[in-house]
Amino acid sequence: MSTPRKVHIKSYGCQMNVYDAQRMVDTLAPEGFVETQNPDDADLVILNTCHIREKASEKVYSELGRLRVVKDEAARNGRAMNIAVAGCVAQAEGEEIIRRAPTVDIVVGPQSYHHLPQLLARARSDGRAIETEFPIEDKFASLPQPKATAIRARGISSFVTVQEGCDKFCTFCVVPYTRGMEVSRPVARIIDDITRLADNGVREITLIGQNVNAYHGEGPDGATWSLGQLLHRVATIPGVARLRYSTSHPRDVDDALIEAHRDIPAVMPFVHLPVQSGSDRILAAMNRKHTAADYRRVIDRFRHAREDIAFSSDFIVGFPTESEEDFAATLALVAQIGYAGAYSFKYSPRPGTPAADMRETVTTTTMDHRLARLQDLIDSQQAAFNAAAIGKTVDVLFERPARNPGQIVGRTAYLQPAHVMASPDIVGQVLPVSIQSLERYSLIGALAVPAQPPQTHTSNSLASTGA
Repeated sequence: MSTPRKVHIKSYGCQMNVYDAQRMVDTLAPEGFVETQNPDDADLVILNTCHIREKASEKVYSELGRLRVVKDEAARNGRAMNIAVAGCVAQAEGEEIIRRAPTVDIVVGPQSYHHLPQLLARARSDGRAIETEFPIEDKFASLPQPKATAIRARGISSFVTVQEGCDKFCTFCVVPYTRGMEVSRPVARIIDDITRLADNGVREITLIGQNVNAYHGEGPDGATWSLGQLLHRVATIPGVARLRYSTSHPRDVDDALIEAHRDIPAVMPFVHLPVQSGSDRILAAMNRKHTAADYRRVIDRFRHAREDIAFSSDFIVGFPTESEEDFAATLALVAQIGYAGAYSFKYSPRPGTPAADMRETVTTTTMDHRLARLQDLIDSQQAAFNAAAIGKTVDVLFERPARNPGQIVGRTAYLQPAHVMASPDIVGQVLPVSIQSLERYSLIGALAVPAQPPQTHTSNSLASTGA
């Protein structure tokens, strides 16, 4: 029996990169690769990259400099190491990566990683392999099913890609150029994937896409299904206790999605809905195709359907031409909406996007000042939201043992970490927890009812065989 080869994957950026990294491991498993957390003893190191912000790509080149030393040391010890750059930086920069980091053997875009075994063979024979085209075939149809042991090792929550790409062409965003136009997977294939996950212990599914609520996949009836319809179908899969989705665009929130939050208990009352700015002038310059008032109306529709719903969002400060008045409009929107959390960033130009050519830029000092003010407001809202849980009993899906001995950690419906003293047997269960205190961003509590023996789920699906 041959010795397994080791692969180490380091992912940057979005949730989809986390999902893609897992599928890369699944793709390489039939080639004899096993995953390792230590890049220094890996036979293959893959940097799964993000191109959304400038510092993200520069971190990749810094890491490649470190890996060059590791690769040279391995060669001196008679061991071959391959280095691959995957993801959106690979798609955007292609051969430029080889020029800047000649130690790289493989460059592969996010639509082509199912070709990794062939690219490895090409790198061995030709010295290097680059693939950044958008392939004609369906990437997902070519990916092998993950083994049952791999699913169980990844825990009780899982991402499932249902949609890729974006047709919105926001002026700051590289996604249409690195991930391509919007493509949605057929419902039947998504259901097969999730059934296999549920059969092997996954309790929480997050449907992901660059613009997930633009989902328009082929349904089993031959009609085009919306995300709301898909959520209704996924909720019927035995074993699935919680459903989430990310990331959404305000323009694509339809009645079916709103109704899914109203009618499906498994759909969590927490929505990540990026707005980017509260200024209509800046939103127009960003080509967001909605106004601040449009966004507020979408929020109102969600809240009318479900009173306990909460929101997170994305914000960019310092977009070209942003004035103090524009920024004040963003602060006003945040104050009016009230977020459970949000991500905020200083604008950084992405080569090839329309905004990169805008000349009337905002100074770094001004951006730093505005970002600090925005983050202070968001942090105060998040702290108030978390503190409001103290004294309440909330449902928690328990994920794993915590760092503190005897504690088990899980997450609330709003993704807040919650810790209790309990047996590891509660992992995978949704249990009521009486919240007693707050430590930084984590809730501390006690089980409100005795834990039940863990339940198992089996089906007639081939997924339960571990094949």
